[in-house]
Amino acid sequence: MSKVTVIGAGNVGATCANVLAHQDIVNEIVMLDIAGDMARGKALDTWQQAPIDEYSTRVKGTDNYADTAGSDIVIITAGVPRKPGMSRDDLISTNAKIVSGVTRSILQHTPDPILIVVSNPLDVMTYAAQKTSGLPTSKVMGMAGILDTARYRAFLAEALQVSPKDIQAVLLGGHGDTMVPLPRYTTISGIPVTELIDAEALHAIVERTKGGGGELVKLMGTSAWYAPGAAAAQMAVAILKDENRIFPCCIRMEGQHGLQDVYLGLPVKLGKGGIKQIIELKLNEEEMKLLQASAASVKSVMDAYDALGL
Repeated sequence: MSKVTVIGAGNVGATCANVLAHQDIVNEIVMLDIAGDMARGKALDTWQQAPIDEYSTRVKGTDNYADTAGSDIVIITAGVPRKPGMSRDDLISTNAKIVSGVTRSILQHTPDPILIVVSNPLDVMTYAAQKTSGLPTSKVMGMAGILDTARYRAFLAEALQVSPKDIQAVLLGGHGDTMVPLPRYTTISGIPVTELIDAEALHAIVERTKGGGGELVKLMGTSAWYAPGAAAAQMAVAILKDENRIFPCCIRMEGQHGLQDVYLGLPVKLGKGGIKQIIELKLNEEEMKLLQASAASVKSVMDAYDALGL
């Protein structure tokens, strides 16, 4: 029997639960929100979709943490979304309190879950969840790299007029403006992207990817939800099915690339139990500089979180 809890029944959480239900590999999904009726309504709507799309996963909405007991994976999407003009870092005080409180409540009923954090600012909220929970770092991770690479791949597919299915890419570092795309590791059906697009156009796509979240906030007045929700669900599927998929995820750096005790995106192998392996790529001097700058930026926000005393 497998059980996944999604904390937060807003746009991201509801999308995540819906996408995961369609995979039909989970016995039960619990959507928890302080707005209990909204969680119950969205869960009921998703359950009523089951006969149409042919899945058996039961979806339950609640505002009671007791209903989350026995969860294999908990996906934390709770928090205040970005508004126009806000940076992810502006969210730290409000969302840090939410994520820390949620984590404590979860552990009262499930002492050893795998935590996937989606709340922003992502890197620091992953740190908050791990610090609050005391869980092994292999069981606490942030969803960022899958979303960032998806945006990068989508923009490349559009520019090259190819299917996004054929594009493989890796991004490192923090989630946001300091992310580190790696064009050297980007391929289209095995062909290096640098052979198919000129440097100027590729640079423009990289810069658009860095501001991908902000672009959507400007268009919609709030954060994205379809792609982030699907990305978190993909991580859960890889763990539940023990797929050993290689994804860039936010993790605690423990000496990789000379960095220690800072939360950044790196490629990892995801499967049963969470993070099975951290993959350290060979970076050139320019890439290392960008990664170090990203680490410094994230560390400054981590320090701001520590100063809150949560």
